[in-house]
Amino acid sequence: MKKEHRKAIEASPVIAAVNSFESLEKALTCNSCIIFILFGDICNISDIVSKIKTAGKLAVVHIDLITGLASKEIAVDFIKERTDADGIISAKPALVKYARKLSLFTVLRFFVIDSLAFSNIEKQIQSVKPDVIEVLPALMPRILTRISGISHVPIITGGLISEKEDIISMISAGASCVSSTNEKIWFL
Repeated sequence: MKKEHRKAIEASPVIAAVNSFESLEKALTCNSCIIFILFGDICNISDIVSKIKTAGKLAVVHIDLITGLASKEIAVDFIKERTDADGIISAKPALVKYARKLSLFTVLRFFVIDSLAFSNIEKQIQSVKPDVIEVLPALMPRILTRISGISHVPIITGGLISEKEDIISMISAGASCVSSTNEKIWFL
């Protein structure tokens, strides 16, 4: 992981995750050094990234959620060549692996919904080698403690975070930070 990305994670206990232009405008004023982009399409993603970069923040695009992009390597090429994004988020290991080859910051997202999903995490981390992983939903401190025991990369948790106590609980369980679309916690 690049030094600037590690410093941004360490400086951002809460990462603003935006899902609309309205939430983007609010996120530009919060203290988070990183913004996760969870909306947009191929016509406006470059402009969204540009707004974030102009505000001096790192822009990380959830490539699976951008309308008009397929789940193929060419989508990663598009983000790298047509935007100034710092990195991508994806639940698709092949896209994350390819993005690493292109020197993008990578977030491999896991939905831990059962024991099979949990058992797959260590294998995927070793195979894909993401910069960080994101575990959803958050608010599973015992599971997060187990994941932090097998992960050699920083962990971000997201989903269902609504109170300061949720953030403290997740960081105490091993998360480096949390991501949230809940604007209220961006300013805690």
